[in-house]
Amino acid sequence: MKVLISVDMEGVSGIVHPSETNPERYDYERGRALMTAEANAVIAGVLDAEPHAVVWVADAHGTFRNLLPEELDRRARLVRGKPRPLGMLGGLDEDTDAVLFVGYHARAGRGPGVLAHTMSDATLDVRVAGRSLGEIGLNAAMAGKLGVPVVMLSGDDTACAELRELVPSAVTVAVKEALAQAAAVVLHPEEAREQLRRAAAEAIARRAMVSPLTMAGPLTVEVDLSSPHMVDLATLVPGVSRVEGSRTITFTTTDFAEAYRLVLLLVQLSSVKPR
Repeated sequence: MKVLISVDMEGVSGIVHPSETNPERYDYERGRALMTAEANAVIAGVLDAEPHAVVWVADAHGTFRNLLPEELDRRARLVRGKPRPLGMLGGLDEDTDAVLFVGYHARAGRGPGVLAHTMSDATLDVRVAGRSLGEIGLNAAMAGKLGVPVVMLSGDDTACAELRELVPSAVTVAVKEALAQAAAVVLHPEEAREQLRRAAAEAIARRAMVSPLTMAGPLTVEVDLSSPHMVDLATLVPGVSRVEGSRTITFTTTDFAEAYRLVLLLVQLSSVKPR
């Protein structure tokens, strides 16, 4: 079997502040080490349950170049760097049997949630068929488009609740209790890793009980953007229009994969500054 582990950073135990997740800040190297250690715990759990599994790990935070390759369990294949197809789900295909989300965070506007956001600070909300989705929902639905279930998530308690609302039978591990955007009660990292290893083994063992998250078209997608400049750029994309009198853009598609790719493009456009 093939398993994909998508690893973000904000939901890792011990991490509560942007200084621990930003490559330009003083505490980032410590954050990378914590992130890599949690990835290793989940790899070990997957292989406890399925010793012959092929395990892919997608670095899914920021630059997609955070996990320490030399410290990652050598039994896994690492997907790193960007831009790349499927973004945070790099390596996912129809041959994948299960996806696990590690170190994930809640969507923008849902709180309290540690470092909660949706793809970037420039994206205030994404609604698909009227339902607000953050990175958890968007990635779970993209996996579901390919028939792949999300069987586990780790992060703060708010992120765990977010996945359970979408995939009730998935295993979740709350490695911290959110108090605010940059505050939490956290598990000791070693305790968190022990729980993650056990949970990953359980999630793989019971994967047949988890159904993929599917969203059938046609789908109306609305994205609230923080900047009028971003709205101007987004409306240059064919099929995208502005909701009059707002900073919201909208488009309709019959294919969730198309919606997912367009949201990824909007995130990249957010880095383009007015000249």
